[in-house]
Amino acid sequence: MAALSYTGAGRELVARLKYRNARAALPVLADAVAALVDRTTIDVVTWAPTSATRRRERGFDQARLLARAVARRLHRPCRPLLARTPGPPQTGRPRHERVDGPAFTTTTRPPCRVLVVDDVVTTGATMIAAARALKAAGALHVQAAAGARTPLKANNPLSDAAGDG
Repeated sequence: MAALSYTGAGRELVARLKYRNARAALPVLADAVAALVDRTTIDVVTWAPTSATRRRERGFDQARLLARAVARRLHRPCRPLLARTPGPPQTGRPRHERVDGPAFTTTTRPPCRVLVVDDVVTTGATMIAAARALKAAGALHVQAAAGARTPLKANNPLSDAAGDG
């Protein structure tokens, strides 16, 4: 589930956080994402971490910032449960190269019910990879929520519209 469409104002809001570290966008995004979630169905909030290279380049992990803000609104702890293994970034890759998603390992045994937060969902591959890693490590129920979702192209319902995951 995603709070906004990654078009127009929704795209600008997420891009401000993701690419410009404009944290004024964070409360709006966190409120919108938290509104999608029933807090009684989760034990902990985590995030789909960006690559170490991207984190060094940007100086922050936008998904971590968003997850922490969402957790505060849901009155749930936010914990780093996932680590991204080295590999190519999802951003800018065509859909057929994204479908396997990045690889994740767990950093600790997750609680039973986990909410994974990310900034943008494009193909869903990142969220699927995160959920698989968490379930393999013992999570029973994994939910996913994002700040925005890229719209599907009208002529191909399985295509990637923006290429900006």
